[in-house]
Amino acid sequence: MGMIHDTKEKSFDVGKREVWEAYKRVKANRGAAGVDEVSLEMFDADLERNLYRIWNRMALGSYFPPPVSAWKSRKVMAKSGH
Repeated sequence: MGMIHDTKEKSFDVGKREVWEAYKRVKANRGAAGVDEVSLEMFDADLERNLYRIWNRMALGSYFPPPVSAWKSRKVMAKSGH
């Protein structure tokens, strides 16, 4: 069953400080690589540029994070006891 994605651009009123704070929370939780397979170490290698790109894409409405894969969702639910 395919997913339907709304390709209409939608910008977010997000500040650079909010993106920085979100990054710090991920870093503090030792966040794992996402579906893009980019680890924190890889992201940190060009941190300023990567944070700017995320902020800029969100602000312009061109940031579309990929959907979480089904197997990762099941894994998280299993760990939480659901």
